[in-house]
Amino acid sequence: MTLLVDGARLLDRIDQLGSISSGTGGGITRLAWSPEDLRARSLVGTWAAAAGASLRVDPAGNLIAERPGSRAGAAPVVTGSHLDTVIGAGPLDGAYGVVAGIEVLACLAEQGLVLDHPLRVMAFSNEEGVVAPPFTGSRAISGGFVESELSTPGPDGRTLASRLLDAGIDPTAVSRARWSGSVAATIELHIEQGPVLDRAGVGIGAVTGITGQRRGSVRVTGQANHAGTTPMAARRDALVAAARVVLSVHDLATAGPADVATVGRLDTKPGVPNVVPGDVVLSVDIRALAEASGDSAIERLRTQLAEIARETETTIELDVSPPTRAVLTDPDLRSMVIESAERRGLGCIELPSGAGHDASHLASLGPMAMIFVPSIAGISHNAAETTPPEDLVAGAQVLLDVIRRADNTRADRTSKQAR
Repeated sequence: MTLLVDGARLLDRIDQLGSISSGTGGGITRLAWSPEDLRARSLVGTWAAAAGASLRVDPAGNLIAERPGSRAGAAPVVTGSHLDTVIGAGPLDGAYGVVAGIEVLACLAEQGLVLDHPLRVMAFSNEEGVVAPPFTGSRAISGGFVESELSTPGPDGRTLASRLLDAGIDPTAVSRARWSGSVAATIELHIEQGPVLDRAGVGIGAVTGITGQRRGSVRVTGQANHAGTTPMAARRDALVAAARVVLSVHDLATAGPADVATVGRLDTKPGVPNVVPGDVVLSVDIRALAEASGDSAIERLRTQLAEIARETETTIELDVSPPTRAVLTDPDLRSMVIESAERRGLGCIELPSGAGHDASHLASLGPMAMIFVPSIAGISHNAAETTPPEDLVAGAQVLLDVIRRADNTRADRTSKQAR
């Protein structure tokens, strides 16, 4: 039976989610566990319930909508993404994959079709990592959550534990969100967030692998002093040292070994025009598809920081969060994406993902794939983020095709259902 998603409903629901924002940042802002994030989850929950799915929120704050399968003990087919955003985001990053997953649930329910495997649609918590280390929900599911994160202050000084409590979540129970069994397949649909598909004029991307990420912060401590009376040679200017750190991070990618490297945040104290800066904290984001390259980049940065500290007479400390390891997608599932696109007359190319995704953390539980649709001009994490409506609908259609195909053709790696 040929099934078609309801494109008008898909697009309308994306628009509805786009209206839920704190109003800061010039675009859409739904920080993890904020009132706006909880409102978005509630709205998605009503759509899932209307499609006959059962709903629950796990100890990490993940929203889980599930439709049972016909085969007893079968592991679930998992799809979905996240609803939290960066500050001033566009309407599609994350939200599109969640809405498309709910659309697949609705399409199956309306046709009275039951898969062999349960279909589990996820809205993962804190993928973006604006207020706490990223991928909280998917790392908790896969056993990668680090308990010490609960007491670590975020950019606003609040701890993760306090955020969870305010959202009605017991912070001592996060690790209990870990799934005890395997998954039959994880398939995440997402906008590309880069220019490759748009430049090629192609509507579907079959992702070959998800880059590894190493995030952290660098603290530079010098000595605050009077800007008018302190001779240049006598200064221990933390911002001058930090400027060299920024260039060193940049060079990790332009000269290797990283694929890309970014400093996206810099806080200077005391932050007034007539005082030599005494303290600077800056963010570091290093990404590489090859694990050895990512590890090498961190070691090279440590060496460079020690040299900068010595030459500027400052103290420089590097704090690196647990890395998100690079993972390759499952070749069989990737072939299903390509075949679905070809069968429906859609262009398709294979490409890696330079951004991190929740799906990478579920790869340890079973085969994983990702489907990309174009981002116009490669813009994402920006209010101007957009994708042609026909490509959004086509991506949801391919997702439906691949879920059905994976349900029919993949054998369970274990008879024990993940829960």
